[in-house]
Amino acid sequence: MEFCFIRGFLFAALTSWALADDGQLTFVSELSSKPAQKLSKYGWYGNVRLQRFHIPEETAIAHWLFVVTKGHTFQCGQHNVTIHIQYGAPPVINPVGSVFPNATLWSPCLSLILPVTSQSSTTFNLSNPAPGDWYVGAHLPEDDGRIEQKGFPSCSYFFQPQLSVRRAVDTPILQQGTFLQQTAASDRPARLKLYVPEFASSLSVSVADCSSGEGADSENCSLVLKLGSASLQQRPVTVNCSGIGCSAALYNPPWDTWLRVVVESSLDNRTVTFSIVSNYTVGCKPKSVGLKVDDDINHLHGNSSNTNSTSAGNSSALADAITFGSESASLLTPLSACVWSIPVLCEEVDVLSLRFTPVNGPNVSVTDTHPTLLTYPLHTQATGGTLNLQLTLNTTNVTLANSSSVVACLSPWAPVLQLNHSQPCRTALFAGYGVHVNASVPKAVVRLPFPQSTTWYLTLQLTCNSSDCGNTSLVSVVPEVFISACVEDCGTYGECRLLRSYSYLYAACVCKAGWGGWGCTDDSTAQSFCRQLTATLLLTLSNLSFLPAIVVAIKRCYITEASVYLFTMFFSTFYHACDQPGVAVMCIMDYDTLQYCDFLGSICSIWVTILCMARISDTFKYTLFMLGALLIAMSMQLDRKGLWNLLGPVLCAILFMVTAWVYRGVRRRHCYPPSWKRWVLFLIPGAICAMTGVCLYIFAETEVNYYYTHSLWHILVASCVVFLLPPKEKNREALGWSRGVSWDWSWRPRVCGYTLCQSGKDELYTVT
Repeated sequence: MEFCFIRGFLFAALTSWALADDGQLTFVSELSSKPAQKLSKYGWYGNVRLQRFHIPEETAIAHWLFVVTKGHTFQCGQHNVTIHIQYGAPPVINPVGSVFPNATLWSPCLSLILPVTSQSSTTFNLSNPAPGDWYVGAHLPEDDGRIEQKGFPSCSYFFQPQLSVRRAVDTPILQQGTFLQQTAASDRPARLKLYVPEFASSLSVSVADCSSGEGADSENCSLVLKLGSASLQQRPVTVNCSGIGCSAALYNPPWDTWLRVVVESSLDNRTVTFSIVSNYTVGCKPKSVGLKVDDDINHLHGNSSNTNSTSAGNSSALADAITFGSESASLLTPLSACVWSIPVLCEEVDVLSLRFTPVNGPNVSVTDTHPTLLTYPLHTQATGGTLNLQLTLNTTNVTLANSSSVVACLSPWAPVLQLNHSQPCRTALFAGYGVHVNASVPKAVVRLPFPQSTTWYLTLQLTCNSSDCGNTSLVSVVPEVFISACVEDCGTYGECRLLRSYSYLYAACVCKAGWGGWGCTDDSTAQSFCRQLTATLLLTLSNLSFLPAIVVAIKRCYITEASVYLFTMFFSTFYHACDQPGVAVMCIMDYDTLQYCDFLGSICSIWVTILCMARISDTFKYTLFMLGALLIAMSMQLDRKGLWNLLGPVLCAILFMVTAWVYRGVRRRHCYPPSWKRWVLFLIPGAICAMTGVCLYIFAETEVNYYYTHSLWHILVASCVVFLLPPKEKNREALGWSRGVSWDWSWRPRVCGYTLCQSGKDELYTVT
């Protein structure tokens, strides 16, 4: 949710119009803020707090304010908060220095380090920022692996970003071939914009008739001409002008967009007057296909039912391909002898899952005379995934010589229309990603996590070492371009999870068993299979320590309690067998069900044990058993990892037990239980086992030692049950029913006319 301060916006807009108007442009102010979010230690990308800001067109200055506050008064020392900023897509970060998967390319983002003690803030200013979506992510340092129990107080920090922009509302438009008179000063640069149409191959902007007023150096105006916007990864093209004029040229400029032009003066206290003009060249423009669209739809349906025939047609001779293109000009459009355009069908498969398919089939013809162009538009919703390019050489009908190869360039905003081994894969303002396939390497893969939201272009061309490729002048390749949520679905030791920042969706891998990296392919800290098996066996077999507790409970006629211990042992065993991060895993049912039953059984075991120690009447005890189990089941459904879900039942049960013991002690005027042996040999050792287990569970568990500290917790809890269970009541039968309960149909023996009475005296808490 974004909070826009409308009142502040109007005030700033009126103020800038009345006071800050420089005679050329009018600037308005826009403010936006995001709610504060709690920061987490970095373990995977899900720990990053991601925020998205939108910078409008014609923004002159963007000012970010980042505020980090501590959420309590604890002395936590100083922590460094890392802030990442990226344009067009979420930042791809690597704080732990892990290895990225093969063929995965990424651009570094801007990172800021903010030391925080109680409250700290920092600012970041950017002149002439690129319009569109900007992403800000923040996190604490790397996670130390300590497992913090939910509900216990800990160091917490909150991050809140705010953005303020100054936007021009009347920026002059630089028309094609039309001179425009402008002025610039050291503190007031000239700002203009021009539109670059689609299929433009070059663009030039020229400054002429520069004059800085009277004086000997009036014709030496010292201007700085900048084309483009700042996007952190790419800076504007800058030309230093001297004399009375200069010019800047862009080859392969961005298509179908507004381009910013800024002219600055380096002369102090002097206004420079100049003329500026722009010109662009459209080198490749498609032929018109008319207004009839029925042929395209019919061809599309025919292509879906007969893909193999069209695929074979694409791999024929060059003349046949040109003939096919003239018959269906709307689907395969030759441009003015410089590029061959292939229309692409975009299919939305799932969330963060798009697949692009050439309408003429998977095979695409590539020649050495001109490049082949495919277009892939990516919207904002697709930037949270991974852009995958898989290029495969089809060697079924044509054999490619060893000196020949198919060169491909995947570039944003504009295509690279001249491809060869010496030409870099980059446009005027943005870098591309180049690959090639040949007879020895017939397949190439490129993966781009979090691609920019723009139109991507794939250019293909056959290149040869010699000037003529000989008989092999046409080859067929299969370009597979698709958006996936994660890289290779995070592999064997990872899980792809869908994340959300308000309405924006993105995906990341969470790794397990010590594996790391963006795609869970970094095995530098991976656990061996032996260690995984050891952890599984320890966590599962340690639950067998409940067997003595079950035997003791049955021997002392506590059948209900024994059934609860059996339930806990069973589900704890199979929950930990299913909860393992590696390959030594066995799940007998749904993971969530196993976890719920394990947590429910654990707390119910504590509940029935303490109530059994209270030695209250059976009717009251079993009523509390049932009522407590229902309430615990409800609380587990609400928040099974909450602190009070454990402390609540424990404190209530202890309250019942202490009340019952105090009542007996006051009534008998003697400490209860009265036997010192019961205290020394059973109660105190049981309490020590319970306290030791609780301390291990809360304070000592980490991700590294979890498998043996948690196993020790199982053993200690089961051992304390053996110590704390009270001895068998003398008036309790084998099935656990007390003779003290009166039944209407009970039979009592008569001796010499007298009825033997049952003693209603409470049994002392003694050792038997």
